[in-house]
Amino acid sequence: MDKVIHNLDLHSKGIWFPITISIILVLTILFIPKKHITWKELYATFGIIGFITWLSDSLVARTLDLIHLADPKTAGLAEILVYTFVPSSLAILFINYYTHKNKWFLVVLFTIISALLEWTMVHLDYLKYTGWNPFVSIAAYIIAFGFLVPFHVKLLRK
Repeated sequence: MDKVIHNLDLHSKGIWFPITISIILVLTILFIPKKHITWKELYATFGIIGFITWLSDSLVARTLDLIHLADPKTAGLAEILVYTFVPSSLAILFINYYTHKNKWFLVVLFTIISALLEWTMVHLDYLKYTGWNPFVSIAAYIIAFGFLVPFHVKLLRK
């Protein structure tokens, strides 16, 4: 049991933030009115974005060792929550409000939200860059929200 508790990495600095954000985002996507997303699209988006996020983590954090979340030797509770819920929830919220008219407003808004979440985790010493540049993150957010998530929506709705 001690090993399990140790592997949850509950003693890490700033752990409260990713756990809190994960809970808030999950509750938000569950209870907000569904404007432009169905439950089926929510389900598919959660799985697909979650898979892409874990794949990205395997490449960026594990293989290339460009970032560390808390203890780099273990995938603690907060890390599991962050990778599982935050990107998927943000994509779902984006889709829920997405129209062709407001696309670029939402791209800017969600890029800012994502960058602020990342910056806060860095500021709280939960996320450490070990070769990563935050401007690459901003470019990735713009590509994700500007092109990949809208493409994902187009595929889902065909």
